[in-house]
Amino acid sequence: MIQAEENYYELLQISRNADMETIRRVFRILAARFHPDNSQTGDLEKFHALQCAYEVLSDPERRAQYDRDLGNAAPRPLPIFELKDFVIGVAGEMNRRLGILSLLYQSRRTNIDQAGVSLLDLELQMSFPREYLCFTVWYLKSKGYINVGDNSNLELTAQGVDYVETNSSENNMIRRLLAAGPLAEREARTA
Repeated sequence: MIQAEENYYELLQISRNADMETIRRVFRILAARFHPDNSQTGDLEKFHALQCAYEVLSDPERRAQYDRDLGNAAPRPLPIFELKDFVIGVAGEMNRRLGILSLLYQSRRTNIDQAGVSLLDLELQMSFPREYLCFTVWYLKSKGYINVGDNSNLELTAQGVDYVETNSSENNMIRRLLAAGPLAEREARTA
């Protein structure tokens, strides 16, 4: 079974259903960013990992075998996001914002140096298509609660931490999200 750190889809930040044109386009963008000749963002190790992912995913036979090997390694959505509270109307939008803030809060608490979460990971954890999250991410960035890190991952800002912590005592949804997130699941398994 494929380990999470070897997931080529996550590395390229694309869906498992991505077509060849999308794979090619995203690879070119990321390869240019991490190419060793790029003096500002070059990263030889990341560049080689991207090349390996592209070689596998751009070959239909190798991709099919990779998908079979990947099996159930893909992260499963958190059950709380299956509630209608996250889908319908303005309230659904507001709850998606709280969901993203809570997931990023937990990520920041557990790994301060690499606290970012990719948009693809949010899609998978929340079980929402990217189209449902684009407006939400734009709003949270505009408010200064999140920003985009050097590796295109979303990161919670200090202002976002303050928002979550200040509102967690009064907002039942934030408390539910923090109790249902990946950090809570991991703590429950180790207890």
